[in-house]
Amino acid sequence: MAVAVMGSELAIIQPSGSVNASNVLEFEHQLTTAILSDKHSGLLVDLYRVEFLDSAGLLALVSAFRLAQLQQRRFSLCSVTPAIRMIFELTQLDRAFEIFENRDACMAAMN
Repeated sequence: MAVAVMGSELAIIQPSGSVNASNVLEFEHQLTTAILSDKHSGLLVDLYRVEFLDSAGLLALVSAFRLAQLQQRRFSLCSVTPAIRMIFELTQLDRAFEIFENRDACMAAMN
């Protein structure tokens, strides 16, 4: 999983492959670190390379979303594949998360 920075405002985390119980602790750590960093006002999780997301991965995203709200930081998702989007729709989390088609759409919304 990679952490990148777009400008000074937004941290970007781009996990790849499976986000599941076997690697969720590293993912949670990256999310929490980015949200609590004074260097960023928000976090974008780019899911373009995620092929599988289990309940542990979904819970990590929900927990990070709640932490971001408490810290008054922006928390967004982008590039959600159809298979992963179905998970958000079935759990109705697509109504809670701010989801963008891609990074460019997110950056345009911030400006």
